[in-house]
Amino acid sequence: MYKIMTPGPTQVRNNVRMARSLETTNPDFDIEFVEYYKKTCDKLGQILGTKEEVYILSGEGVLGLEAVCASITEPDDRVLVIDNGVYGRYFADFVELYDGNVVFFKSDYHSAVEYNELAEFLKKDSNFKYATLVHCDTPSGVLNPVETLCPLLNSYGILTVVDSVSASFGEYVHIDKSCIDVLCGASQKALSAPPGLTFVSVSSRALKIMEGRATPIKSFYCNLLTFKNYYEKKWFPYTMPISDIIGLDCAIDNVLDDKEIINRHANIAKATRFAIEKSGLSLYLSSGYSNTVTVINVPEGTTDTLILDTMKDEYKIMLAGCFDGLKGKVFRIGHMGENANIKDMTQTLDALDKTFSKLGVQLNCSIKEEFLKYLKN
Repeated sequence: MYKIMTPGPTQVRNNVRMARSLETTNPDFDIEFVEYYKKTCDKLGQILGTKEEVYILSGEGVLGLEAVCASITEPDDRVLVIDNGVYGRYFADFVELYDGNVVFFKSDYHSAVEYNELAEFLKKDSNFKYATLVHCDTPSGVLNPVETLCPLLNSYGILTVVDSVSASFGEYVHIDKSCIDVLCGASQKALSAPPGLTFVSVSSRALKIMEGRATPIKSFYCNLLTFKNYYEKKWFPYTMPISDIIGLDCAIDNVLDDKEIINRHANIAKATRFAIEKSGLSLYLSSGYSNTVTVINVPEGTTDTLILDTMKDEYKIMLAGCFDGLKGKVFRIGHMGENANIKDMTQTLDALDKTFSKLGVQLNCSIKEEFLKYLKN
């Protein structure tokens, strides 16, 4: 088995695995499970700072992203896709799938979206039904300031849709204070449950827009309105994956018990970035660093494949490469959720030191030692 230090899926704590093995009831008929589901959704809302509806859906995080676009988009709707990363750009695929008209706001892939640049853009064109924005764009590791960008969009009456799959629980987010209408997350990132579930928070404004459509939603499974009034009716639109939800609930409790979770992610991330640059390696980003993933340029004299294979085969640690325009150019360390601890990061960076030595890449210093020095200061 490998130590999984990828930017999701992450390592899963033993109590979460054990929770998923518990004997279960029939979620279609047992009213107590409806209560359990509602309490689990409410706990998610508590952590994420919202009193609006939260739904847990049976499917990996991409399901939530598509379900939102399916439920809001009508033919010829103008949708602003904020593009400063691979996943930011990918939102356009979902919008176009449901016949929306995409308008891009393109920004530098090496840094976060600038508030003033978006503000200038909106002064010239703000006629959009909704805007999509990625909180942490995992391929590059960039973190966008949703807490300032979403209120700006909201001031123009634009509905805000945020992909926080790779940020939530590792980065601070308060949905209601940030004027986020819809936020999507997933089980397998900083929440550190196995993959298979997505959750979506939906504002009352967003629900009204879905309900007021002139055309029907072109999906059943991706139709968020099928969950409306589930609690009052004590009925789900499909059989809920009860074992997965029990595991998710346990992972949520782990987060609630960890009062330093945001600070821990920040300290681990800062120490990692400091050590990487001190060693002579370079970070992909110039600014706007996420605290859940560090993205490192592949140095001259080696390849991403050699780095990843050596880490995996020699040291039993799995890191991640990348894809799309970053394929072969970078490799990524995921320090989110259960991965974000000193012991595992020390082991990972020690193995990275040894990997570069084996590959003949000379570093200025030990990444591991600089990481530990930073944390002591």
